[in-house]
Amino acid sequence: MLDAELKTRRWRRIEYERLIETGFFRPGDPVELVGGQLIVAEPQGSGHFAAIRAAEEALRRAFGAGWEVRSQGPLALDEESEPEPDVAVVPGSFLDYRAMHPSRPVLVVEVSQSSLALDREHKGSLYARAGLVDYWIVNLIDGVVEVHREPARDSTAPFGWRYRSVEVLGRERVVSPLARPASVIRVADLLP
Repeated sequence: MLDAELKTRRWRRIEYERLIETGFFRPGDPVELVGGQLIVAEPQGSGHFAAIRAAEEALRRAFGAGWEVRSQGPLALDEESEPEPDVAVVPGSFLDYRAMHPSRPVLVVEVSQSSLALDREHKGSLYARAGLVDYWIVNLIDGVVEVHREPARDSTAPFGWRYRSVEVLGRERVVSPLARPASVIRVADLLP
């Protein structure tokens, strides 16, 4: 048997959006574009879904009017990435994004169970490369929230960037979004 070299194709965001527009993906297909690769998203168990809803509610209270808290909505990060984080906070309202997906969220939250390694390494590197300064992982395995900040170049990271600061917060702690430092969120409110 011959050793065949595995070839993959990198997708651009414009190509991905054309696939969606032509109906290639069915509504609800759990696919997102991450660094030029089509990724199948983690299936949602009841705990995962409850954590998404908990994060949405806590962030709506913390940010208030003038901010859109989006659940599993696309972000147009760059030419080869259109991830759909579990929760993202962007300025304005949903009406501001009728013609184009937002590209500059002030906070991105991923809820992780089976996708923990992907969310830490790949998505973390992708979000750092995009210059997103506040990235949280609601880690359902360990019952903590990981707060990732200070994006910096790192040639060993999947997309050449990673977060220099990672703080792991237990249920008894609190966290404040960088974009709303006066707002305090109990970590317990982010966990189901």
